[in-house]
Amino acid sequence: MSISGYKLKPRGMTGGWKPVGDQPVLGGPLGTCFDCHVMREDGIYKIWFSWRPARCIAYAESPDGIHWDNPRVVLTAVTGSDWEGHEVNRPTIVKKDGLYHMWYTGQMFAKETNPARSCIGYAVSEDGIHWKRREKPVMEPHLAWEKITVMCPHVLWEDELQCYRMWYSAGRMHEADAIGIAVSKDGITWEKDADNPIFTPNPEKYWEIGKVEACFVCPKRNGWYHMFYLGMDGDLIACVGLARSRDGKTDWQRHPSNPIIAGFDGSWDWSGICKASVLETENGYMLWYNGCNRRFEEIGLAVHDGFDLGFPKEGEEGVDERGDGTGLGGVNYYVRDCIARY
Repeated sequence: MSISGYKLKPRGMTGGWKPVGDQPVLGGPLGTCFDCHVMREDGIYKIWFSWRPARCIAYAESPDGIHWDNPRVVLTAVTGSDWEGHEVNRPTIVKKDGLYHMWYTGQMFAKETNPARSCIGYAVSEDGIHWKRREKPVMEPHLAWEKITVMCPHVLWEDELQCYRMWYSAGRMHEADAIGIAVSKDGITWEKDADNPIFTPNPEKYWEIGKVEACFVCPKRNGWYHMFYLGMDGDLIACVGLARSRDGKTDWQRHPSNPIIAGFDGSWDWSGICKASVLETENGYMLWYNGCNRRFEEIGLAVHDGFDLGFPKEGEEGVDERGDGTGLGGVNYYVRDCIARY
């Protein structure tokens, strides 16, 4: 046997992001908790998250975004439904006109009686806990690139455009392939963009050569939309990357230090990092993400001091933080897997 090559894998955090502690903030005895949405109201942090053991969306509150009370189930799968009969997950929340608006993924896994597919549903609530859902999905896969799946919605209300905008993922059932965008006046009837998908894997960067999906887009700040997205490498190991766009649709610029969040060796998030939920604070940003190891997925927290996310200034090249000419940025890449040839 001879060693003919190796793979470089990203580790840790870069771009000014730092972990809060060395343990997850939600998970443990709850089992797999993943793909969350967090907001802060009246000094209380509120989280809606996907809870795999119950195949549902759950809700919890916290005074600091770290210590959460016991979750309660707020949205479950619907027995007998042909689109959300097996599981509901991956919520996004918008508070508008005194109501909470939720878009979420409804899933059917392949059985003898039904094919596999994922659709996007919609529900409203006065308190964020008791929800009234629409019986039918508001978005279904029907385009070639969407295959059998639309999922992982992220929605913003755009005052300037006077409409909702949804960034969504589509493609394969287990993990989607790329990101599209759609618009709606009422949050129910959506028009998919003719140029979809608007964000696809980068064939020149191994860490996201496989898939891009599950994005979180921050409200426009200083003329830019910032998108945190999930990238998957050729082995389908996931990390979080960051990109920005003037219009939220075209000319995306990837961060020079991508991926900004990868797992830490020997830690609870060692085996991969998944969807981010980002909250702007008085001093910077808080970012909740789910990580996994050989046990299950849990949710952790990272923070960023200040609002300069480290993109190069207009007309400047990206900064090589490692200083070794690799252009890998500030992530600590290391040799994880060797390629053996017999």
